This record gives sequence, structure tokens and C-alpha cells, in this order.
Amino acid sequence: MAHLLGAEALHLEYPTRVVFDSVTLGVNEGDRIGIVGRNGDGKSTLLGMLSGRIEPDSGRVTRRGGVTVGVLDQADTLDDSSTVGYAIVGDRPEHEWAGDAKVREVISGLVSDVPWDALIGSLSGGQRRRVALAALLTGEWDVVALDEPTNHLDVEGISWLAGHLRSRWTKNAGGLLVVTHDRWFLDEVATTTWEVHDRIVEPFEGGYAAYVLQRVERDRQAAAIEAKRQNLMKKELAWLRRGAPARTSKPKFRIEAANQLIEDVPPLRDRIELNRLAVARLGKDVIDLLDAGVSFDGREVLRDVEWRIAPGERTAILGANGAGKSTLLGLIAGTVQPTTGRVKRGKTVKLGVLDQQFRELDDIAADRVRDVLARAKTSYVIDGKELTPAQLLERLGFARAHLSARVGELSGGQKRRLQLLLILLSEPNLIVLDEPSNDVDTDMLAAMEDLFDSWPGTLIVVSHDRYLVERITDQQYAILDGRLRHLPGGMDEYLRLRETRSSTPSAAVTVASPAAPEQELTGAEERAVRKELSATERKLERLGEHVARIHERMAEHDQGDYAGLSRLNDELREAEEESAALEERWFELSERVG
Repeated sequence: MAHLLGAEALHLEYPTRVVFDSVTLGVNEGDRIGIVGRNGDGKSTLLGMLSGRIEPDSGRVTRRGGVTVGVLDQADTLDDSSTVGYAIVGDRPEHEWAGDAKVREVISGLVSDVPWDALIGSLSGGQRRRVALAALLTGEWDVVALDEPTNHLDVEGISWLAGHLRSRWTKNAGGLLVVTHDRWFLDEVATTTWEVHDRIVEPFEGGYAAYVLQRVERDRQAAAIEAKRQNLMKKELAWLRRGAPARTSKPKFRIEAANQLIEDVPPLRDRIELNRLAVARLGKDVIDLLDAGVSFDGREVLRDVEWRIAPGERTAILGANGAGKSTLLGLIAGTVQPTTGRVKRGKTVKLGVLDQQFRELDDIAADRVRDVLARAKTSYVIDGKELTPAQLLERLGFARAHLSARVGELSGGQKRRLQLLLILLSEPNLIVLDEPSNDVDTDMLAAMEDLFDSWPGTLIVVSHDRYLVERITDQQYAILDGRLRHLPGGMDEYLRLRETRSSTPSAAVTVASPAAPEQELTGAEERAVRKELSATERKLERLGEHVARIHERMAEHDQGDYAGLSRLNDELREAEEESAALEERWFELSERVG
């Protein structure tokens, strides 16, 4: 593969710390690289150096002659006085850009619902982000660097962007660099993952799932090496004490298959036990929305909402930007009153809300974090272990060094950690999470998910982070045309429904009305479908065994042999894609035979 750009021995430091020390890496044709790491470790800085906007203190960034780099920043750099059309295609004649299939695809995928002549200053945050993305993706670039491209995008926008990037950046079609905390998006797009940590950049083959597997194996090997070293030190100490080496057997370590790594791990959540505890804390009545509707200035936002929230329920609310998700949360929280219907609240409900604006931190902005913790509840129990507020905050990835900082001086990610901690310490039995993945990195998200696995209460989540939604909730609802609809098929069903509605003018009427019964199968047809269903199940079982063997080979493989690991990763990806296609077919066949 042809080389596009690279870095040689990059060193960068600020007055208070060293950000990178002797970093060497490269980007080749066809590379799709996801960049992960904790907030503040230098992900955006790395993009800045590779794109030429930040100069390293030493080392150099090299580019092949004529290579162009396009960058999407986290900051909004659009001109408020420009129109949408000018921001995307500039002053190019309409026949020129309209005749370009690539430009039409981007405009259709990202901004089809945004008025072409609207001023940028009149757009919402999500619309501005999509316009900025469209402006970048309609250009001709050899390397594209995207810094948190999914910020402010809804589920549909994220899904479209993932498909576009996969199809556009193929083997010999330039390079792609993406900084993102969206793990589903990372898995869909990236073929390589760079982890930025401790002043270095460490490469891993594959997307997020493969990165996690390799990172666990790396940590296991490091623990094994340290255990060996400690054992040798103990022997040495015994020899010094007794004058003869102790007769102990060496511990034996072996690399286990990926499925063996997790075979003894209990289920993520004991739903029966958590529901029992939730009922004990909440009683049987939580919040009932009874034929509720909300209108603003004569515009109907929600209508005919019938939802009885159960104790221990873990639900995600999906919907496009502006569909009414925040209004629904307002009904639950009591900050929005229904214009029709009513909201019935249980007497024992104690609500905690993690909002996007950090409102509960405003009154304590001048206080130091340690003083805030000193006033909080003295302990919190997780998985049977009693933790102090400081220990819980550290578990959420908050450095002890920042305990003396004032709340108002904290970064967005640090405020999010403190905000979540204070909510948990207030002991609510119903928690509403409004875009909890904003401002946080993948490690923080994993810690948050782990914490909620053992939390015995009712959880309502609004998020565009597909990985988080599927990880911490057990069911999903969507707001479609102002109505709340249950989604047995989860996120995939929601995306299918949205696609159907956008492609069919009368889709809203069709979906709202009862579905017409399908034509019944004849006896011969039903036998054929059941036969194919059984065959598909057998294939899925064999594929599952094949995937497990590949994981085992990856775990046993020499971690230094990147070429071999790459081949195994390609084989794994093919097997998983075939499995996904078979699962889709199995679902279709199951529906046909009821």
C-alpha cells in the first residue's frame, strides 16, 4: 500500500507536562484508523500535528508529494452569515455540483432536510454539524481527519456516515483518521485502532471489539510478567533469609482463547434480583403517562403517549433531533406539564437527572471537589463493596490530583464524572440519562456501564450512542410522528422504520394503521421455509464454532506478528459478516412461520 503521510520521532510538551515522546507512525492508502484514549491524553493534538496545524517541538511529519488533508474540528467554524448551499459547495455553478454523484449522495445523506438557502446562524447544533460534515465530504482529499464527527448527530446520521466512510475509503482510496468515543461507529468504520496513552501511540488491528480483546491480552501478559518478577523476588528474599533457595514450583501461565477469557464471568446483570430490589425501593408504581400529549405554540410535539414505567425497567428513547425526546423526559421529570392526558407519579419515586447542561453544578462552581465530596453521603456500595465518594469518583476515571480543583475549573469530562457521582450519592430510585456520552472517553463510558450493571433502580436513557444504548438498556422505544412506539427489534428496527418513512410519502399513515395480515403459506411453502430455517440454524451454529476457533488462534498467536494477526482479523471479520447475514435471514424466516 502506498504511503500517504507519517510521523517520525514526534515530541511535544507543554509547560506542565509532556504530551508525546518520540512517536513514530504512518498512514497508508486504504487505512481507516480510529483513535481512542482518555480525555486529555492528546488525541486531538495528534490529529493537529498530522494535519500540519500544530508544530511538534521535535521530530517531523512527512507527506507524499501532493497529498491533501481535510480536517473536521470539534469546534464549529462555520460562518453564521453564509447560506447552507454556499457553506457546502461554495460558488460552484449548480450544474457542476449537481452533476457530481458523490456530492449528491452527501447532500442527500446529511442535509436533505435543511433548507438550501437558510443562513447558518439560524440552524440548530445538529444541523450545523451536518453542514460542516457535508462541506468536508464533498471535497477532494487524500486523507480526511475527523475529530468527534458523531457529536450532535442522531442515530440515522451516525449510521449514514458509517456506511459512507466504509464505501468511500476502500483499499486504494486514501486514508481516514477518526477520533471518536462512539464505540459502535468505531467498530463499523475502523480497520485499525490507535490508542493514545502515556505519551505514546499504540496500534491495534481491527475496530473497537478487536482492540478490547488485544488490550485485555496485553494487560494479562503484563500481569503475568509482573507476577513472575514478584515470584523471583520472593525466592531471592527467602534465599537471603535462609541461605538456600526455596523449593517452590513456578506458576504456569497460558494464553487462553477469547471465549475462555470470559466463560467464568457472570451475566452483566442479574435482572431478577435487580427487579426485586427495584420493587422494594420503588413499590409497584413508578410513573404512568396516560394518553399524554404536549403542544407548544399550537404545534403538537407529543400525542397519545401511553407508557407505564415499571420498577427496574431499563429503557432507551430513540428519535431524530427535534422529535420530542427532551419533552418526553420533561414529562417524566415533571418540568413539562401535559396539555392533554395526565401523568401519574408513585409516592416513593425519587428522581435523579443527568442533563447536558450541568445545572446542578452551577451552585457549587466555586467549591473545591474535595469539599463537595466531604458534604456528600459517606459511602456507596457496588457489587457488595463499600466505596467512599472519592473512591467511587476514582473508579469513574477522575484523577485524585484534581480533587483540590474548583468545580467551575473542571473540564467537560470531569464535570460529567462529578455530576454522575452526586446523582448516585443522592440515592435516587429512578435515573434519567440525557446524552450521557457527551464529553467522555471510552474508558469512562465502560466504567459508567459497569456501575449501572449493579444499580437497582429504573433507568431511562436518551442517547445517540448505539453501543451504550444496547449495553445498558433492555428495551427501546422510539418517538415517531409524536407517538411513542415500542421497538422489539431495537435499533435496527428503528433505522428500518425511519428509512421506510423517508422513502415513502405516505409512510406515516401506513405505519400508524394496523398492519395488513400477510398471505398465509401453503403447506408445501411452510415446510420449505421450516427446512431452510433449520439449515440456517445449523449454519449459524457451525459459524459460531468457527468464530470461537479464530478467537482461540488470535489469543494463541504471537502478538508481535502483526501480519499474521491481520490475516486472522480479516478471517474473523468475514466470518462475522456471514454470521450477521445468516442471522438476518433467520429473522425473516422466523417471522414467516410465526
